[in-house]
Amino acid sequence: MTSVAPSEESRSEGYSVELAITGMTCAACAARVRRKLNRVEGVSAEVNYATEKATVEASGEVAVERLLRQVETAGYRAELVEPDAPAGGDPAERVRYLWRRLVVALLCGVPLADLSITLALAPSLRFPGWPWVLLALTLPVATWCAWPFHRQALVQARHGTTSMDTLVSIGIVASACWSVYTVFAHRHAPTAEHGLLGLLLRPAGSVYLDVAAAVTVFMLAGRLLEAKAKHRAGGALSTLAALGARDVAVLDERGRENRVPVERLRPDDHFTVRPGETVATDGEVLRGHGTVDTSTMTGEPVPVEASAGDRVVGGTIVTSGRLVVRATRVGSDTQLAQLRRLVERAQHDKARAQRLADRVSGWFVPAVGLLAVLTFLGWWLLDAPAERAFSAALTVLIIACPCALGLATPTALLAATGRGAQLGIFIKGHRALESARAIDTVVLDKTGTLTTGRMTVVDLRTTAETDTATLLRLAGAVEDACEHAVALAISTLARDQLGEPEPVADFTSLSGLGALGTVDGRAVLVGSARLLRERGSELPDELEARRVEWERLGRTTVAVAVDGTAQGLFALTDTVKPSASRTIPALHRLGLRTVLLSGDNASTVAAVAGRLGIEETRAEVLPADKAAAVARLRAEGRTVAMVGDGVNDAPALARADLGIAVISGTDVALDAADLLLVRDQLDVVPEAITLARRTLRTVRGNLAWAFGYNLAALPLAALGLLNPLIAAAAMALSSLFVVTNSLRLRRFGSEASCRDTAPRGSPTDERTAENPRAGEATTV
Repeated sequence: MTSVAPSEESRSEGYSVELAITGMTCAACAARVRRKLNRVEGVSAEVNYATEKATVEASGEVAVERLLRQVETAGYRAELVEPDAPAGGDPAERVRYLWRRLVVALLCGVPLADLSITLALAPSLRFPGWPWVLLALTLPVATWCAWPFHRQALVQARHGTTSMDTLVSIGIVASACWSVYTVFAHRHAPTAEHGLLGLLLRPAGSVYLDVAAAVTVFMLAGRLLEAKAKHRAGGALSTLAALGARDVAVLDERGRENRVPVERLRPDDHFTVRPGETVATDGEVLRGHGTVDTSTMTGEPVPVEASAGDRVVGGTIVTSGRLVVRATRVGSDTQLAQLRRLVERAQHDKARAQRLADRVSGWFVPAVGLLAVLTFLGWWLLDAPAERAFSAALTVLIIACPCALGLATPTALLAATGRGAQLGIFIKGHRALESARAIDTVVLDKTGTLTTGRMTVVDLRTTAETDTATLLRLAGAVEDACEHAVALAISTLARDQLGEPEPVADFTSLSGLGALGTVDGRAVLVGSARLLRERGSELPDELEARRVEWERLGRTTVAVAVDGTAQGLFALTDTVKPSASRTIPALHRLGLRTVLLSGDNASTVAAVAGRLGIEETRAEVLPADKAAAVARLRAEGRTVAMVGDGVNDAPALARADLGIAVISGTDVALDAADLLLVRDQLDVVPEAITLARRTLRTVRGNLAWAFGYNLAALPLAALGLLNPLIAAAAMALSSLFVVTNSLRLRRFGSEASCRDTAPRGSPTDERTAENPRAGEATTV
C-alpha cells in the first residue's frame, strides 16, 4: 500500500498512514516504536520489523508530524511512505554499508583469531610486543567495524532505552576492555593449560580480544545476510510496483496520440497499446485484436486473445497486435493497485503467537542485561575467579537474540505472499493460514466455479397446445430481463431466431427460482419444475418424463407456464472446466472431503458430482441459503472451506472457516474471502491450500526455534557451559536460520500440491480411477 500525506478532509474524519522506520535492528525496537505510537491518544499502530514499516490508524486530531516526532523520541527516524519507495532506504546501499565493514573486520579478525589461538596453545611462541599486535588488530574491528552497533546503542541510551545493539555493543566493549586490563595490568599471557578444551572454557588469565572481533564479524555477517534475505523475501511488492506503465498514449478527439504520464489518465479516456507495451490501466478493448501476456497478474504462462469487447488488466503486456482501450478504472481502483494492497496487508498481519513474541521482545533486552549482572554476581559469590564470572556474564550478553522472534512470522508471510502473487494466489492474512491447516471439507459452488457458467440450450419440448416459436417468444421476452446464466442462454436463443424480444409488463425476478411477467397480455412463468408446482402448474406426463430423462443425463431443465398452464420445457448444458477434473483428485490427496453445492436440481448436481468424483452434494440450494448450508456443515463438526466465484457467494464465503474466491477480470475487492485466486484455473485451489499450510508450518517452526533457542541458550550461558565465540556465532545464525527457513517458500511450485501426502486413512487416487473422464471437458 502506498501512502502519502492525508488530505485535510480525510484528517477531519481520521486517516490511515504508513511510516517507514529506520534504525530498527531487532524485534525489541519494533515493540518500542509500537508502544510509543500507541501512547498517543487516538492512535492505533502496528510495527513490522521485517518490512520496517508502521501502519497507523489515527483520529483527525492527531497530526502526521506528531507521529513522526513520537517515533523520533523512541530513538528512531520515520518518514511517510512515498509511492514505490523501499522501506528503510535503499536496500543496496544498506548491503554495501555492511559489506565494507565486514571486509575490514575479516581482514583484521582472521589473523587476530589465528594469532590468539596460536599464542594460547603454544606460549613459547610469544614474542616481544605481542599484546600490542593483538590490540592493533582489534582496534579497527571494535571501533569502526562495530560502529553501527555502538551508534545505535548510544542513540538508545540517549533516549533512555535499550535494544539488541545495546547488548552487542556492551559485549564488544566489555571483552576488549577486560582484555586490555588483563594483559597490561596483570601481564597474564593467553595460555591454555588444558589444550583446545581449556581454550574453549577460557581459564583464568584469558584475554577476549578475539571474542570482540568474532562478535563483530558474526553480527555484521548476520545483518548483511539478513538484509539481503529480507529484501528477497519482500520482493513481491517491488515486483508488483514495477509492473505498472510509466506513461500512456492517449487519443484526443481527433484520434491523435499524445503520450502523457499514467497519473493523468482518467476513466473513459481512450489509449493505445502496441506490441511490447504494458497496458496502462484496467479497461475495455474498443478496437483491434492481439494477444496479451497475463502471467504477471495470474501466473498463467499462455497469452490470451483480446479483441473488441474484451477486458484487459493494467500491468499485463501486449505481445502482438495494436489495441485501442477505454480506461474503466485508474489509480488506486485498478486491479494491480488492489493486489498490492492485499499483499502488503497480509505481510503486516500477525499470528497470535507472533504477538506474544513481540511482547516478549519488548522486555527481553533489559531482562538479559539483568541476567548478565546476576550471572556475574552468582559466580563471584561462589568464589569463582573473576575471569570465569566475566566469561559467563559476557556469554549471556552475546548469545541473547530476540531478533529471531521478531522475524518468525513476517519473513514467512513476505516469502509466501510473494510466491503466491506469482502464482495468482493472494493470501489476505494469518487467519487464512490458521484455517487452512484445520479444514477437512471443501465446499464447491457449481455454476461459475466448477463450470464455465455459460449455459447453452440443447433441447426444447412443448405440449400440443403451443408451438416452439410461441414458447420461445414468450419465454425469451421474460428471460431477456434477467441476468442469470440460464436466462441469458434462453434469451440469446430467442434473439438469434426471432429478433428483438417483446416488451414485458409486471416483471418479477424470483431469486434462484425463476421469473414471471406479462407478454402480449399473457402471464408467463419461467423457472424450475418445483416453482411451477408451487404456483399450481404441474407438468403434464410427457414433459415430466422428459424432465426426468434430461436431468438423469445431467442437464439443467427450465419449465414454462403460460396463463397458469405448463406448456414447455428447455434443456440446457454447462461446460465443466477442464481444470475441475484435476482439482478434485488433488483435494482428495490432501485428505479433504468434497461437497458440491448448487441451486440446480438434484439429478443434475449428482451427475456433475459423479463425473468429477465429488463425494457429497447439496442440491436446490438458493443463493440466500448457501451460507446456511455451510453453517449446517460446520454444525456437524466439520471445518469448512468454501470455494465460490466471488459474486453471489459472498455470504457463504464469509460463513466458512476458509473462504476461497475464484475471481477474474477486475473483481478483486472481495472482503468476504480469505484467499483470492486470480487465475481462472480451478486446480490452483489445492495449490493455495498447500501454500497456506506450508506457510503456517514454517511460521510455527520459526517460532519454535526462536523460543527454544533462547530458552536453551541462556541457562547454558549463565552456567558457563558456552564459550563467547560460540555464543557470537549462535546469535547471528539463529536469525539467519529463521530468514532462510522462510525463504524456502519462494521455491513453492505448482507441483507442490501433488507431492503432499494425505493423512492416514484419507481418500487416495482410487477416486481418479473411478472417474474415467478425468481430464476431459464435460458438459452438464
